[in-house]
Amino acid sequence: MSTGAFPGAAGGIAGAPAERVGARLDAVLERVTYQNDDNGWTVARVDTGRGGGDLLTVVGPLLGAQPGESLRLWGRWGSHPQYGRQFLVDSYETVLPATVQGIRRYLGSGLIKGIGPRIADRIVEHFGADALDVIEQDVARLIEVPGLGPKRRDLIAAAWEEQKAIKEVMVFLQGIGISTSPAVRIWKQYAERSIDIVRNEPYRLAADVWGIGFKTADAIARAVGIPHDSPQRVKAGLQFTLSEAADNGNCYLPQDQLVTDAVAILDVPPGLVARCLDELAEEEGVVREEMPGPVTPSGSQGDPVRAVYLVPFHRAEISLAGRIRALLNAPDDRLGAFRSVDWGRALAWLHSRTGTELAPEQEAAVRLALTEKVAVLTGGPGCGKSFTVRSVVELAVARKAKVVLAAPTGRAAKRLAELTGGEAATVHRLLELKPGGDAAYDQDRPLDADLVVVDEASMLDLLLANKLVKAVPPGAHLLFVGDVDQLPSVGAGEVLRDLLAAQPVPRVRLTRVFRQAQKSGVVTNAHRINAGRPPVTDGLADFFLFPVEEAEDAAKLTVDVVAERIPRRFGLDPRRDVQVLAPMHRGPAGAGALNLLLQQTLTPGRPGLAEKRFGGRTFRVGDKVTQIRNNYDKGSSGVFNGTGGVVTGLDPVDQTLTVRTEEDENIAYDFAELDELAHAYAVTIHRSQGSEYPAVVVPLTTSAWMMLQRNLLYTAVTRAKKLVVLVGSRRALGQAVRTVSAGKRWTGLDHRLGRVN
Repeated sequence: MSTGAFPGAAGGIAGAPAERVGARLDAVLERVTYQNDDNGWTVARVDTGRGGGDLLTVVGPLLGAQPGESLRLWGRWGSHPQYGRQFLVDSYETVLPATVQGIRRYLGSGLIKGIGPRIADRIVEHFGADALDVIEQDVARLIEVPGLGPKRRDLIAAAWEEQKAIKEVMVFLQGIGISTSPAVRIWKQYAERSIDIVRNEPYRLAADVWGIGFKTADAIARAVGIPHDSPQRVKAGLQFTLSEAADNGNCYLPQDQLVTDAVAILDVPPGLVARCLDELAEEEGVVREEMPGPVTPSGSQGDPVRAVYLVPFHRAEISLAGRIRALLNAPDDRLGAFRSVDWGRALAWLHSRTGTELAPEQEAAVRLALTEKVAVLTGGPGCGKSFTVRSVVELAVARKAKVVLAAPTGRAAKRLAELTGGEAATVHRLLELKPGGDAAYDQDRPLDADLVVVDEASMLDLLLANKLVKAVPPGAHLLFVGDVDQLPSVGAGEVLRDLLAAQPVPRVRLTRVFRQAQKSGVVTNAHRINAGRPPVTDGLADFFLFPVEEAEDAAKLTVDVVAERIPRRFGLDPRRDVQVLAPMHRGPAGAGALNLLLQQTLTPGRPGLAEKRFGGRTFRVGDKVTQIRNNYDKGSSGVFNGTGGVVTGLDPVDQTLTVRTEEDENIAYDFAELDELAHAYAVTIHRSQGSEYPAVVVPLTTSAWMMLQRNLLYTAVTRAKKLVVLVGSRRALGQAVRTVSAGKRWTGLDHRLGRVN
């Protein structure tokens, strides 16, 4: 039988394998012990087939190799002072096993979707050493196997063909230094056109394929021979620079800054970058527009800047400003009855319903929301935003108004529903966003609503806010609710802050902390932090500091606090009720390292517990996870960046993992899609926006020095409903309290609406 149906992996372009040098070792990959996703360096254990059950350690670039595969390895023998004899891999290729035992192990490894150990046994019992040839050349014969029907046969055939096609793409990409995860995503995007597009249009990958940025596309372009000073490269670099700026929250960049940043990335002369920018603008790849300069700290207007936008952000900003002005000036008013209401009677009725009287600020906010067609309500914790929103909804419903409630995250939507007694949805689900980001509801098919309330509006980025406002019908009222002092949105824009800075948009800021809230150390310290004063960390029942200096020690103590101390003292579940919020992902006390430590403690591997290793992560039933990209094709209405959940099932035969989301939906992921999931025992503070947790644990160490800012710490503390525990150094805490955020993002919404100077 053939041993070459799946060609080699790491040594050259498909169809032109590189010459192999060094010692050769044939072995079956049993398990991956460690893998670095950035460079492909792997530590694995293999079975050389020499009997005795002993496994050999191999070390080197093995990205793409899967447990159960037969490998032909080239390299050299070496010895490690602690781990003994090893084989140091330079390159490898995958070969199909030739023995019945090898075929049984290969098919039963879970590599081919639809075949597990039991079905593998049946196939090998029926076809013996010809089993792989049957699957390769005459798959229809699989129906001869007892218990294997047409549906399973077709699934196996499709999985086999996909494996072969992915391997071919993988061979080509690994031959030019690109690892497996991007190869799989490229295949899913382009299928049989993958190699042609990679060879001829490599910069398309940065725009089309999730997880592949300009740097990866640039490396591919270099490998396939595109010149360093090619206009194609420079234009892609300019768009990448603007995309990076958008990832950092900016809707545009001043032209001078864009050229400077692009020169640093591309290492080409500024004149070439400027010429390519002119061409890109002529080709409508970017939009340039004169904008007023930022307001200086003294309150004066800065010099005008020439703004350069990526096209979607320019269109969205103009559209959002226009729609808000149109709503404000709409001749119809779906809540017109409130313009002539007897407010004394209305508020007395409300008091009889709720048993609580509105404070003057709250009363003003209620009147504003029900008489103005667009309004903003902001304020910190304990200032009564929630009760004000409930009051607005109560009065609107009493007048038979159709009220639509939304929030950017599932947790925030649930909280809004509990608060008001109505139904609430995420903005994505409300608009029924579809693949490509198009919404089912827009200006041509508006929502059926008289009042739209959007909570946690500080999370709204420009693109999502534009989609939402487009769907609000003329004459309806739109109320944005949020805490403007929290971190701005993860995506580009500062929508809530820009609305508050815009002259035409009515707003109320709640400032009075209610007496009941004053008893909370969490609320009191949140306001202290926001005012630039250090939090009180002694003598409180719900706010603690565990001082420790070194980041590694802080990480260990954080795990102990989560897994042992909080459950023991407060009776909270460490996975369901406690959330670790880290200032950054990297570092010894970052979310990445803490997730490994917390998983080892809370969901350790054990015999009989299914698990799947993917891209350096190991997933197990019971794991706390989060979605890290928008996927409009999953679930009933898509699954979106930031959606949390718990792994409830893992099927190695069908190669699927099931997550029960915080929106109570079961979502199935193919194993090849697991790069969309990350563990969420610890998340960055940025990713926690819009969520609330019974208890929050925040590691604060000097290793995260550049991220320690006031609004970051304030956001972390305000995520807690009952308990905050800080773990780290007093110096890091002081830095976070003292340091004000670097300043306003480059946005133009406030200018387009009419900025208040």
